[in-house]
Amino acid sequence: MFERLSRSWQLVKASAAVLQQDRKLILFPLISTMAMLAVLVSFAVPVMGWVVFSDRSGQGSAVAESTFYIIGFLFYLTQYFVIFFFNAALVGAAMIRLDGGAPTLADGLRLAASKWTAILGYAAIAATVGMVLRAISERVGFLGRIITGLLGAGWTVATYLVVPVLVARDVGPMQAVKESALILKRTWGENLVGQAGLGVAFALIQFFIVALGMALVIGAVPSTFLVMLSLAVTMGAMLLSFLLHGSLSGIYAAALYRFATQNGNSQGFDSDALRSAFVVKA
Repeated sequence: MFERLSRSWQLVKASAAVLQQDRKLILFPLISTMAMLAVLVSFAVPVMGWVVFSDRSGQGSAVAESTFYIIGFLFYLTQYFVIFFFNAALVGAAMIRLDGGAPTLADGLRLAASKWTAILGYAAIAATVGMVLRAISERVGFLGRIITGLLGAGWTVATYLVVPVLVARDVGPMQAVKESALILKRTWGENLVGQAGLGVAFALIQFFIVALGMALVIGAVPSTFLVMLSLAVTMGAMLLSFLLHGSLSGIYAAALYRFATQNGNSQGFDSDALRSAFVVKA
C-alpha cells in the first residue's frame, strides 16, 4: 500500500512539474467551470419559473414528469459536452507540452473544436448512461443504489482514457470507449494507482482547507468583515484546489495514454514512474 502511494506521489509531483512549466494549462478547467455554471443557470432559471407557474395536477403531472426527464437529459448532455470539450482542450495542450512544444490556449481549443462531433457523441453516451443509472437508483432500494453506484464507478474507470483517445486519434465515441477499456484492461488490471493517488491527495488538501477555513471563521467572530474575508479566502483556496486537481488529472491522463499506446517517454515524466503507475493483473 505504502509503495503504491509513493509511486502515486511521484506522478503527482511529475504532473505538477509539467503544470509549473506551463501554468496557463490551469485556464482550461477554469473556463470549463465558468461554462458549467452558465449552463446550470440557463437551465435552472427557466425550470424554476416553469415549476412555479405551471399546473402540476392531473394530466399535467404526467406531462411534467416526462418533460423533466427530457430537460434532465438535455442538461446532462450540455454539461458533459462542456466538461469533455475543455478536458479535450487541456489534454491536447498537455500532449503538445509533453512532446516538448509550447502550447497556447488557442492550440488546445483548436484541437477540441476539431473533435467537437465526437465529443458531442461521447457526451450523448455519457448522458444516457447517467440518466439510466439515475432512473434505476430512484426506483430501487438501498442495495440497488449501492449497485448502481458501483456500476457508475466502473463506467468512470472504464472511460478514463476516452478523451485522450478522441484527441489523439480520428475515431468515433463508441470506438473511443472500447479503446479506453481495452487499454486499461491490458495495462493495469483492476487498479489505477495514479488516479486514486490524485484523488486521495486532493481530498486531503481540501479537507485541510475546510478545517483551516472553519478555524479562521471561528477566530474572526464577532467581526463581520473578518468572517466574510475568511469565507472568501477559504472559497478561493477550494476553487484553486479544484482547478489544480483538474489540470493535473488532464496532464496525468495525457501522459498515461501516451505511455500505454507508444511505450515512450513524456517530457517531465520518469519512464519508470509511469510504468509503475500501472498495476498489471497477475
